[in-house]
Amino acid sequence: MPPSAVHSTFWRMSMRTMKALRFEAYGPPSVLALQDAPLPKPGPGEVLVELHAAAINPSDVKNVAGWFGASLPRVPGRDYAGVVVSGGGWEGKEVWGSGAGLGVTRDGAHSQYLVVAADALSEKPSHLSMKQAAAIGVPYLAAWSGLVDGANIQAGEVVLVTGVAGAVGRAVTQIAHWKGARVIGADIIDRPSGADMFIDLREKDLPTEVKALTDGKGVDVVFDTVGGALFEPCIKSLRVGGRQVAIASGGKRRVELDLVDFYHNLQHLIGVDTMKLTGPQIAAMMDAMRVGFELGHLQPPPVETWSLDNAIDAYVAVERGGTSTKQVLLPR
Repeated sequence: MPPSAVHSTFWRMSMRTMKALRFEAYGPPSVLALQDAPLPKPGPGEVLVELHAAAINPSDVKNVAGWFGASLPRVPGRDYAGVVVSGGGWEGKEVWGSGAGLGVTRDGAHSQYLVVAADALSEKPSHLSMKQAAAIGVPYLAAWSGLVDGANIQAGEVVLVTGVAGAVGRAVTQIAHWKGARVIGADIIDRPSGADMFIDLREKDLPTEVKALTDGKGVDVVFDTVGGALFEPCIKSLRVGGRQVAIASGGKRRVELDLVDFYHNLQHLIGVDTMKLTGPQIAAMMDAMRVGFELGHLQPPPVETWSLDNAIDAYVAVERGGTSTKQVLLPR
């Protein structure tokens, strides 16, 4: 869309409202309501994005349930793809991304329009559709933050990925392969993940199997998407000097480890929280990953699309889980 057409579209719509999904109290997806809201106006250093697609992550369901203490009322949603219609010299550009504070401290992406800081913008890979681009965000940002920025993964290293069948696990696997590392996947779900080797956690002891697959040495990096009771077995699966990335702790917050073994083995523990990423950090990661998608090293997940009118059903599908398909809203 040429800039002149974008400006024309924007001014025609400047006095109108938009549709937005909103929650005014914490609870299950049923607390969400589709409402008319004023079209947001970008401030200094901000742009207005017409949203073409917005993914629903498990963290969005948790946000609506009150896990993150979002200020109310609030429009949820962190991951998006769309076209900039006003501000910052980006008019007409197709963008993708995720938000610093989106859905928690400021209105998010589950609406027809979104205000985003210009320094958080990243151009969408041209060959990805809007719905594919919207499905990248949080899972890939968590994977990149932990594996590349946190653990500094190197070619030739071996990465153990727990919860490898999940969205983050599959993103970690793709990025690890792009960087020249091998992947041992572990999960209680045995479905295709792209891992080079697989450990069925329903039947196998994790440290024993890892040592058997690494000639007794252990892995260079553990990317643990599960935590809880699996935290200590992951630590025991590391080699001397190994690094462990933690992004979750299912089942319980407090975990155990042998601290003496930990420091004698010169090991490192790295915490990752995508909620703490700034707009410029997000933009830099999305720019870096765009190269991986354009070169074919990274692939988008399968998606299922929903209209805003059916957004509550889409949230319920995410809450239910059990599938590798990403649920994506089409706001237009």
